[in-house]
Amino acid sequence: MFHLAWFTNPRAHGWTANGADRWAGNDIHPERWQTLSFLKDMVRQLEGAGFDFIMIEDHVVLTNDKNNLEPRIDPMIVMPVLAEATRRLGIIGTFSSSFYPPFLLARQINSLDLVSGGRCGWNVVTSSEDWAAQAFGRDKQPPHDERYAIADEMLDLVKQLWDAWEPDPWEMSAETGRYVDPTKFREFTFEGKYHRSIGPLNVTRSPQGRPVICQAGSSPAGRDFAAKHSEVILCSTFGRDSVPALKEFRDDIRERMVAHGRDPDEAKVMFLISPVLGDTEEAAQARYEEVVGMTPTILAQRLGRLTLHTGLDWTKFDLDAPFPDIDPADIQGFQGFVASIKAKAKGGKSLREALCEQETTSLKLIGTPEQVADRMEAAIEEIGGDGFLMHARPLTRRYLAEVLDGLVPILQRRGLVRREYAATTLRGHLAEF
Repeated sequence: MFHLAWFTNPRAHGWTANGADRWAGNDIHPERWQTLSFLKDMVRQLEGAGFDFIMIEDHVVLTNDKNNLEPRIDPMIVMPVLAEATRRLGIIGTFSSSFYPPFLLARQINSLDLVSGGRCGWNVVTSSEDWAAQAFGRDKQPPHDERYAIADEMLDLVKQLWDAWEPDPWEMSAETGRYVDPTKFREFTFEGKYHRSIGPLNVTRSPQGRPVICQAGSSPAGRDFAAKHSEVILCSTFGRDSVPALKEFRDDIRERMVAHGRDPDEAKVMFLISPVLGDTEEAAQARYEEVVGMTPTILAQRLGRLTLHTGLDWTKFDLDAPFPDIDPADIQGFQGFVASIKAKAKGGKSLREALCEQETTSLKLIGTPEQVADRMEAAIEEIGGDGFLMHARPLTRRYLAEVLDGLVPILQRRGLVRREYAATTLRGHLAEF
């Protein structure tokens, strides 16, 4: 069996740089998406299909590309709303280790975990954008690897804060007047290179021990960080359709986990996919061309996102010249992102050609539900596990129905994914198989 989860954002669903998708309906309008009505309906459907979790992606500031602005809702507000709409589905939010004080973030996520009954997690990002730093009163972000060193120390502190309470601290004694037993928590002082704090939190222990840690770094520093700390590790080949590349990533993560003294089965590696379904293979292919077909607007958007995520102005390069001579290790932003695009340019391809092949998926899954289920089953068998994180843009109610009512029941009939939940917490879902 393998795990299924969903990756999305609290923004205008169904809208792309080419305009509204023909199935977007009213969900592109701010009076709809800003109330989270689409996401509330969506998480109920995901829970009905037995998904492990939904992961809410985020950036803390607008892009500096004024033609590609994407307002969105803060995940800290979104998560309790989605938790209230569900009973079993896990909910993971994205928060930057660069801008949150560790004590504040540890307290907020642990509070979310308590009110959701142990279903919350933190997707750790380090944020590469200098204009994000400026929004928080700093001149610029630290170099790539130092950001991971800061995040590593923050995780060490946050885990101590979460672990400082014992599971059942309640005394509730009229004789002593105490509500909690003062022997059931640990006081401590943390003095690190980047962070200082005292503990414990004034929030008791999570129902699942600790909230789940999720991470998506693909650079060497990112992989090592994920192997040390994470229970969910996200992987994308950014359009490179390669099961061996996914297997290499998972095998490398598991080796790194062993080097950190961890059982490699403690983390689930989830591969980002965007299935495109149709009644026939030809219909699915036509829909794929409609959704991802390159236009000048989409091309400009991809250049803008590259600039946003890497800190390098990609608009200065000639689109039709050979791919620029850039070492991903010199990039202070998303190094794995740049490495994947550079790999597509091998053989003399231009920047335009490489960008046309760049997607947020790891496998080309285009066809009927049966054909896509076949490919997913074969990929997991070759890779060895652990599951898939679905993502789609445009994301519409029709697309959800195609996946949740068309594809998932086939996977369930084959015994590949769960039909119903055996656990009540997110950590329990991940540990089930």
